[in-house]
Amino acid sequence: METLSNPAPGQLFVHHVMFYLKNPKSEADRAKLLEGLNKMAKIPTIRMVHIGTPAATNRDVIERSYTYSWLCLFDSPADEEAYQKHPIHDDFRNNYASLWDKVVIYDSIGPKR
Repeated sequence: METLSNPAPGQLFVHHVMFYLKNPKSEADRAKLLEGLNKMAKIPTIRMVHIGTPAATNRDVIERSYTYSWLCLFDSPADEEAYQKHPIHDDFRNNYASLWDKVVIYDSIGPKR
């Protein structure tokens, strides 16, 4: 059986974070968080990154109250762990955490395509 600590070889690691700002209507806070996310996108173990905002879709099952979505793909759980320990990630937490009220993280693994 595979687990996060023992994944099957060649599995993609997906890290998806939803940021809920304390002041979501503040353009300055939104711009500052975006600045931090763009800095974090330079961490070398990230295979692909997408920074998004809620789409204009409107169905009962869609969560749209977050400010930014941060989606990263990694080639392995080890690469994601290196990202977590990277100095840029530490700087992001230290310099931008005061902006958010809540963060929700979804991590998943699955086959590479």
